[in-house]
Amino acid sequence: MTGQRARFRRRQTILRRVVVTVVLVFFFVPFYGMLDFTTKNLATGGRSLQTWKTLLDFGEIGSTYPDLKSGFIASVLLAILTPAIMLMLLVPTMTWVRLRLPGLSRTLEFICLLPLTVPAIVLVVGLTPIYAWVTYFFGGATVWLCFAYVILVLPYAYRALDTGLRAIDVRTLAEAARSLGAGWGTVMWRIILPNLRTAVLSASFLAVALTLGEFTIANLFSRTNLQVAMFLVGKSDAQISVAVAFLALVFAFVVLFAMSFVGSGKAGTSVFARLRRTKKETA
Repeated sequence: MTGQRARFRRRQTILRRVVVTVVLVFFFVPFYGMLDFTTKNLATGGRSLQTWKTLLDFGEIGSTYPDLKSGFIASVLLAILTPAIMLMLLVPTMTWVRLRLPGLSRTLEFICLLPLTVPAIVLVVGLTPIYAWVTYFFGGATVWLCFAYVILVLPYAYRALDTGLRAIDVRTLAEAARSLGAGWGTVMWRIILPNLRTAVLSASFLAVALTLGEFTIANLFSRTNLQVAMFLVGKSDAQISVAVAFLALVFAFVVLFAMSFVGSGKAGTSVFARLRRTKKETA
């Protein structure tokens, strides 16, 4: 029996190593190809770091490739606004439906999952009249694409948050906090959100990843985010475009890793400790 378990564990170890190796090769071979291309001297066939020197010269990049600067700033703002708007819409709505209107849970699920069935080009056609008004009132800045991106991330964010809400007894927690004198704002901010931290971070990961990699809607709306900027630069200088794509992938990885690191700490005080503290504050 012991020998069988030992063989089973060895097989599991070998399988894990094979899977990890395949995943690493899958991710790092394209990185190597991008680095290899950006360090080639296309004129002589040798090696050169001129592409990276140009890319690190922010003054030259800002003057020679202005789309890169504006696209990067727009994508960073979109990566902040899109998760924020999405969480402000979904978390209170999903919590309220679960507490007070459980009969609407299927309807809410249908609405949130509907964007999965709508192609991006059809979504752009439907949003064009709306964005005519958005442009009229707020201007044509790329940052206002956050409203369209919220629609794109709804299905993924809904699933992440729904999993988190199913893992906790929202009704019991809310009733306990209310019985101690907490208002609904306190219940949401001090009781529900701390218990949904993992789900909130998961939804934010997905929103940030989608926002940083979105191209179709921005291009069809003639807005310049980072992906569109790389596409435009690639028409005149492919090496700069690939170098920026490499840095964008590294930047996205660092952002997601940092968000994961923030969410990996201890959850803090227990729910009942929060409830007792809430009672003392409202007494």
